[in-house]
Amino acid sequence: MNPHAGRSTALFLPCRRGSERVPDKNTRPFAGHHGGLLGLKLDQLAGVEVERVVLDSNDPVVLEYATKRLRIWDGHAALIVRERPDELGQSSTTTDALIAYALATIDAEVLAWTHVTSPFCGAATYHRALAAWAASDHDSLMAVLPLRSFVWSHTAPLNYQREALRWPRTQDLTPLYDVCSALFVVPTEVGRRCRDRIGERPLLFELSKIEATDIDWDDDFRLAEALWPRYGSPA
Repeated sequence: MNPHAGRSTALFLPCRRGSERVPDKNTRPFAGHHGGLLGLKLDQLAGVEVERVVLDSNDPVVLEYATKRLRIWDGHAALIVRERPDELGQSSTTTDALIAYALATIDAEVLAWTHVTSPFCGAATYHRALAAWAASDHDSLMAVLPLRSFVWSHTAPLNYQREALRWPRTQDLTPLYDVCSALFVVPTEVGRRCRDRIGERPLLFELSKIEATDIDWDDDFRLAEALWPRYGSPA
């Protein structure tokens, strides 16, 4: 019997106020999309078949926009807009503290977690990821970008041995994995036990380089806008 079958799933969408690296990144205009990255992500999440989407923010602009979207929301999931305690929305707030807050306050058997900063991760990607996890025996899921390139520390390579070949073919390298912010999935009881948004045996769900695009800096925002006309899709 599939251990993940039939569990209620809530998808958590945190939107903190006051990004320092990308000012107003949640709602500033993005590739002509109304509502910026937030509006785009809500369009994408409307097509995801989970029980509810929980948009959580201490940003008045985000809360106002999301409340307006409630009036026309027609997604598969119920959309819940809630105000986060301001002490959990500071630049000094740790991800660990936010994870504990989400696990304690969201009533669902499975907690999924995504961000507006993954604009190329749409409904189809979420469906593939959730289906892959449902078919697995892993206790959680984490979206990753496989790195098949020459990765070094300060003194030596991390993913190959130069004694064998100084420059092996990149396709023959053992991949390392860059953890994306696109998606995490964990059963609530596992998350609470591990105090994390993943468990002890996460499924590493590989994304393409486009899907894994993460807007963390202003250059990332501009690059994503440039890619959008060719690779973007609202769903």
